[in-house]
Amino acid sequence: MCNLYRMTKTVDEIAGLFDAIDAVQGANFGEEVYPGYPGLVVAPDAQAKPKVGTMNWGFPLVMKGKGGQPLKPKPVNNARTDKLDSFFWRSSFERRRCLIPLSAWAEAQGAKGAKTRTWLSLPDTETFAAAGVWRKSDEFGTCYSMVMNDSAGSAAECVHSRMPVLLSPEDYGLWMSGSPEEAKSLCKPWKGDITIEATDQSWVRR
Repeated sequence: MCNLYRMTKTVDEIAGLFDAIDAVQGANFGEEVYPGYPGLVVAPDAQAKPKVGTMNWGFPLVMKGKGGQPLKPKPVNNARTDKLDSFFWRSSFERRRCLIPLSAWAEAQGAKGAKTRTWLSLPDTETFAAAGVWRKSDEFGTCYSMVMNDSAGSAAECVHSRMPVLLSPEDYGLWMSGSPEEAKSLCKPWKGDITIEATDQSWVRR
């Protein structure tokens, strides 16, 4: 699971790191990104370099209450690898894949009501990319979701059974523009080292 991540670079810095075009000058987004809030995304462009833009984190899940009255949509911010062929995700996975730049992601650890944040990142790497999919929606506008896979190594042993699909720089283009079969081949547990930082920060934002 990933319900919180950190991205500390500016749009210009991300454009430079990912050889992309800044398509949202003056974009407004927080360093800590929560479901339902805007984050930076790098998406392919058929006519030019990839573009850096802001989208809202989470696909809308339309919900109804008792009696069938519509409720506020829930942002579905994680797309499990084994569900990418389902109706909810298939079209976006096949046609609209993107990169999600991040500096670290967080998992909740501890007892219920007293959970704290544990941050995970790549050693000696200020910014890396998770696999993402995106779409346009009536409820949230243009939105994205982070693709999740089984954890491996220290992340699985110490933190959580699932983690984002992390991509090596040489695979960025293949994820964004390759065939669905090629993209699916990248959805595998990360084999590199992971830095784990346990903190006393409350998981719940006060």
